[in-house]
Amino acid sequence: MARVPEAELARIKSEVSVQRLAEARGVKLRRHGKDLLGLCPFHDDKEPSLVISPKTNLWHCLGACQAGGSVIDWVMRDQGVSFRHAMELLREDAAVLSEPGPSPSPKHSQARKLASPVEVGEENAAVLAQVVGYYQEALKESPEALGYLEGRGLVHPELVDRFRLGFANRTLGYRLPAKHAKLGQQIRGRLQEIGILRQSGHEHFNGSVVIPIFDAEGQVVEIYGRKVTRKLRKGTPMHLYLPGPHRGVFNLEALAASPEVILCESLIDALTFWCAGFRAVTSAFGIEGFTDEMEQAFLGHGIERVLIAYDRDEAGDKAAVKLAERLGVHGIGSWRVRFPRKMDANEYALAVKPPEKSLDLVLRQAEWMGEGEEPERGAVAVEVVEPATKEEKGLLPLAAGRVGEEVAPPAPLLQGTALPAPAPAEVPMERREQEVVLAMGDRRYRVRGMERNHSYDVLKVNLLASRGEGFHVDTLDLYSARQRSAFQKAASRELGMEEAALKTELGKVLLKLEELQDEQIQAALNPETEVKVELSTAEREAALELLSSPDLLARLLADFALCGVVGEETNKLLGYLAATSRLLARPLAVVVQSSSSAGKSSLMDAVLGMFPEEERVQYSAMTGQSLFYMGEENLKHKILAIVEEEGAERASYALKLLQSEGELTIASTGKDPATGRLVTHEYRVEGPVMIFLSTWTRSC
Repeated sequence: MARVPEAELARIKSEVSVQRLAEARGVKLRRHGKDLLGLCPFHDDKEPSLVISPKTNLWHCLGACQAGGSVIDWVMRDQGVSFRHAMELLREDAAVLSEPGPSPSPKHSQARKLASPVEVGEENAAVLAQVVGYYQEALKESPEALGYLEGRGLVHPELVDRFRLGFANRTLGYRLPAKHAKLGQQIRGRLQEIGILRQSGHEHFNGSVVIPIFDAEGQVVEIYGRKVTRKLRKGTPMHLYLPGPHRGVFNLEALAASPEVILCESLIDALTFWCAGFRAVTSAFGIEGFTDEMEQAFLGHGIERVLIAYDRDEAGDKAAVKLAERLGVHGIGSWRVRFPRKMDANEYALAVKPPEKSLDLVLRQAEWMGEGEEPERGAVAVEVVEPATKEEKGLLPLAAGRVGEEVAPPAPLLQGTALPAPAPAEVPMERREQEVVLAMGDRRYRVRGMERNHSYDVLKVNLLASRGEGFHVDTLDLYSARQRSAFQKAASRELGMEEAALKTELGKVLLKLEELQDEQIQAALNPETEVKVELSTAEREAALELLSSPDLLARLLADFALCGVVGEETNKLLGYLAATSRLLARPLAVVVQSSSSAGKSSLMDAVLGMFPEEERVQYSAMTGQSLFYMGEENLKHKILAIVEEEGAERASYALKLLQSEGELTIASTGKDPATGRLVTHEYRVEGPVMIFLSTWTRSC
């Protein structure tokens, strides 16, 4: 629980008058020197024993109860509440209970104390709605919660009100009547029954952004909570739901809006799609959380196609296959949305900006999961412009964007719909090491610098347009209309072409380079694509014969001899077997130690030469953090060979961690390629890895 700031504590103690609290309680005070005297309200006081010092703003009872302290102590004793509850009450009443002006009447003060966001006489659904409304107002006033949403890319002017998002800021209990009061007990009992309060009295969703889920009648039937900070006690769950079975369907209106829907694993992912304009989106309650109620909703609304946007990990892939089979029984087709490995929709949208384009790309490239030939899918469309009148609003569901539905020709209500761009005419293209060349008749366009474009926001290249002996070259951002226009004017003069014709060709260049940019960004985010070596039947039989040979070790030594490495039989076999252990969960590590020029490198090279090139990584030296920035799986079950241990002295800590823990992680600060702002990136390198080192000893 967050600590009350000292400055806030001092402000409350100085601004709220103990005298006015006592007078609001009905205590009659009289002057006694510099102090005030009255009957103590906390015990049966016959003679004035309550002493209040206006100068220090403290109180003390000289009678039976012997109580005393500051204004906070007064409220805690008077109301029977906790320290934090007392602070909340005093914050609310600070302006009324400050020193100047007449004292508030006891009736007025009592009315303020009993003000509650929850009415006990309502049905459970109505009570939940009241709590959701309270949390929604708390979110709008919480920089912490709004900052969390912004950090997750969940920014849209209608988001909070559309889904009634809220924030459980630990203050709901402070707004309820006192625990010892009958009404307070009734309200707390109802909230515990529903699951908003735990038996301990604490809020179930403390410190969480909350997302309510509704049924077909618009009643709250489920709430999801996500902690906004990771600084929690060990074992504290980050994700919470109301106790009991899951109920409701998130964004139910989306199912009525489109025959094709995006299905996410988490509500945060679903909100990510929604904010990017893909309104036909819903969410399961985790990978095993596609309920019978959701299935019936899909069937009842005639859903034909589902884009399964679960996390791209082993669990998500298995769950997607299982769900596709379940939906296939009802004739619903499924496509798998494939994010880069170990990413979810939200992580991907944050990594590749703008999310409108990056998410559109993975939706278009979703893979058919059914049997037989893939059926036709419409173009992916995004947000529809809201109609202007109430009559028009009645014609459209809240989930206005229809993913996967072919959009009709321009109509008054569809002017904002993003239609797919027409496919460019095929343009001959030649890829070279550092450049790309496109030919259009007698014109050539040479492009350099494509490898530096890692964001969809920028397409900055060095472009040379040539025709015969005429040419024009410049560096420009092709996404900038002003820079394209300047290039067109200058190039048209140099090439002797109409500017309109050059503008058309420049558009074709732009579309072609966008295709390359898509490939480039996906390759950078998905480095797992490796060329797998396939053995022929003869090679496989020869390998199996060698492995099953009773004289395997002798044959290995013979092969070493054929390679010119004579002697050191034990060391050769030890090195070979250790290198083979790279395939185990706990590989061995080898250090070859000898005096200078004794053949350490020759032995290492001979052993490494017995293994495929793609299975080994060899360096002469390594810097302190170089290991942390390798690809996530570039070293998994590989041999990491370092010629001289001294060359890896700065990386020794990372090597030890990689060997003992089987993985490396590091958080590093860098610039966001889209915004230029500093952001924190997490890098992870997976093992296990077999480490092969050599070092030398000084002779005496």
